[in-house]
Amino acid sequence: MTSEERKARPIVVKRIRKARHAGHHGGAWKIAYADFVTAMMAFFLLMWLLGSTTKGDLQGIADYFRTPLKVALSGGNGSGDSSSVIQGGGSELTRTIGAERRGDNADPQTKVNLQALRAELRRAEGQRLTKLKSQIEAVINANPLLAEFRSQIRLDMTPDGLRIQIVDEQSRSMFDIGSPVVKVYMRELLQKVGSVLNGVENRISLSGHTDAAPYGNGERGYSNWELSADRANASRRELVAGGMAESKVVRVVGLGPSVMFDPASPRDPINRRITIVVLNQDAEERILHGTEVDPPVSDAAGFDAALAGARGGAPGGAQRGLQAFIDSPADQ
Repeated sequence: MTSEERKARPIVVKRIRKARHAGHHGGAWKIAYADFVTAMMAFFLLMWLLGSTTKGDLQGIADYFRTPLKVALSGGNGSGDSSSVIQGGGSELTRTIGAERRGDNADPQTKVNLQALRAELRRAEGQRLTKLKSQIEAVINANPLLAEFRSQIRLDMTPDGLRIQIVDEQSRSMFDIGSPVVKVYMRELLQKVGSVLNGVENRISLSGHTDAAPYGNGERGYSNWELSADRANASRRELVAGGMAESKVVRVVGLGPSVMFDPASPRDPINRRITIVVLNQDAEERILHGTEVDPPVSDAAGFDAALAGARGGAPGGAQRGLQAFIDSPADQ
């Protein structure tokens, strides 16, 4: 090949580009490691939740996903924690024969006889009211001035609680004639009684009563109804002045001549009286809930007779029982 031919022949240069080799699997290992860490965090979180949850809740959760309808009907967080007679769930799978942890023992359900408990509370309350009656009698007997008026003070136990009645006598009245102004000795008596009433937690009801003698203007103006209510409220003020808490009063009413102490003698001074009832729990609930029927039941025997007559179906039995209850002197 001549020199001219060499010069005319083109020169071809081949360059080989080497590709850059990537690292080992690139960044895939980072994703796998992140997944592993996330799984471990979830695992430890699950272990912590299982360790901090009670066995009843765990059983309830398992039962909820297994039998949701049963859990909904039995109540509670789950059938393992419900108040059903037959406990749901199975036995502990991790428990070995003869070994039992104290925490695995089923909590005994406490059964309370509500009727027996209520009867016990009534009995204790009756004892407190009987003790209060004795205390009031002791206070009256210990005070020479009040002892003179012992015949005007009537204390008895009724189905509503301890009833304290202060009645008028022909020669000695508690208030000025036709007025709610309290006599001096009546004021001292009420204040002494008020100081004793704070010894029990029971609340009281006050009612005023008059005889059947009408005012000159009849019932259209200031009448026995207003007078009985004003006298009851004046008595309330004296009880509070004696130290009784104001919150103990739940009711102050004026009954006028509607409930006589002696129905046979409607104008007898004994019908003019103030009645203080230290209420038991049942009577207080009836008053506060507005379920009491006036006049209040105070003769249990007559009331029971009315119920017996109504239940027995005897002709006129209920009427005779109710009439005996209404005419009973203990109710007046």
